[in-house]
This record gives sequence, structure tokens and C-alpha cells, in this order.
Amino acid sequence: MHSIGVARIVWNFTKDTTQAVAGLLHDISTPVFAHTIDFMNNDHIAQESTEDKTLFFIENSKEITLLLKSAGIHLDAVCDYHKYPIADNDTPMLSADRLEYTLGNAYNVYNEPLSLISTLYDDLTVSKNEHGVDELCFRSFDTAKRFTEIALRNSHFYVSDTDRYLMQYLAEIVRYALSVGALTPDDLYTTESEVIEKLREHSGTAAVWGKYTGISNVATSEDKPSLEHCFSVNGKKRYIDVLVQTEDGAKRISEVDSYIKADIESFLSLDFSKWLYAV
Repeated sequence: MHSIGVARIVWNFTKDTTQAVAGLLHDISTPVFAHTIDFMNNDHIAQESTEDKTLFFIENSKEITLLLKSAGIHLDAVCDYHKYPIADNDTPMLSADRLEYTLGNAYNVYNEPLSLISTLYDDLTVSKNEHGVDELCFRSFDTAKRFTEIALRNSHFYVSDTDRYLMQYLAEIVRYALSVGALTPDDLYTTESEVIEKLREHSGTAAVWGKYTGISNVATSEDKPSLEHCFSVNGKKRYIDVLVQTEDGAKRISEVDSYIKADIESFLSLDFSKWLYAV
């Protein structure tokens, strides 16, 4: 659903089929448990370790290649959505990718009403940013501020102690499962239900999977505990400093509102040096 949303957003603001298709296919190489595999690959800060398979999956799909050919779209034009700034751009800019999961979480996780989601979305346009590049931009300060509040809530959620611990723990389970033959690399491109079933059934991973699924709380410690499965885990500090239209042109909201600037700086100053363990 995320990729479909990204494609629809890209189309809405560009009316460009190639860019929309690139957005649709941008996560085609994402394995089971998604960014958990980036943790396993020691790449959870950049989160790019699985993207090198994007072209492979596209060109090895007869259905996709036939559709691309009928639309007159070359493979090279859709295997890297990073080249299209409305689809994707560097933090802290707003792209279709970040917009989709932020609004999706607002509705599905934080129970924000659809009326608010519509208000935020309808207030967006495309403006040139400080780099002279097209970027999604809010027309009014109030909507830009409300969106930023939701985005920062997401930011804290994605780097919470519980999230970081469980992602790292699951990454270790998958790594171990691969080493003992409970899983193969190809299994990571099946379904999560199939992978979970294999973890449950294999004698080498059944116990650790049961222990993992029984975790109810995560605690922190300044010193490394004498416990199994304790981790010191850094976190990718995702945040969005949106553009908003002002009388002086489009500006970052942090330039316009000192309170939002302070909230962003507070998030960026989070310390992840403590050890995490299950209790």
C-alpha cells in the first residue's frame, strides 16, 4: 500500500507516468521484515542495503517488463526513484515517500481524522527549494505546523527504545537462522508468514523465536547488563523540515517558527548510547 500511495502522490503533483511508476516500484526489492534486514546488514542508518536488487526484480518480472514496454518506459528510468525529487529527496526535505508514511501513520497509528489528512494534503503544492529544486511545499503556516507536529511524533516513534531493540533483536534472529539453515537468502523474498513458520518449526530457532515474541517491555541501562540479547543500538534520525510559502518565498518551517526549530533540535540531540534489554 505504501508504494501505491507514493505513486499516486507523485502522479498528482507531476502528471508524469515514468516518475509515478518509479515511485510504485521503489520498494520492490524490500525483503520480509523490511528495514530489519538493514539492521542485519549493519546499514540501518542509511537503509539502502536492499535497494541494489531493485533492477533485478523489475527486469526479471515478465509482467512488469511487458507493461513498461507497452508504455514506452525504459527500465533505467524506473529503477532508481531517487533521481526524481518529488518522489524522493534527502532529509529533511519533504517527498512523496515521506509524505505517504507520515499521513498513513497519522491516520492508522495516531487516529487522526480523514478530514485533517485531506486538509494537509490539499494544502500542498510544488515550489523551488533553497537548492532550486522542486519540492512539495505547504501553502499555509498552520497546515505546515500541524504536519510537522505529526512528523516529529513519527520521528520519535521510529527511534524509540522499544523499536530499536526489537528491530536489532529480530535482525539477530534472522542472521542466526540463515547461519543454521533455518532460512535461505531466497526465503527473505517470500512472505513474512512463511518465514515465521520456518522460524517456529526449525529446532535451531524455535526457542529464540518464542522468547522474542514473548517480550513485553524494554528497559535501558548505562552499563552493559550481564544478559543475553542486550544491545546498544544507534537510530536513524528521520525528520522533516517542510517548506512553507511566506511573503518572502518558500522557507523551511524551522526558519519561520522558533518553537518548531527547538523541537527539531531536541529530537536531533537524542542520545542512543544506553544499553537496551528485555524485561
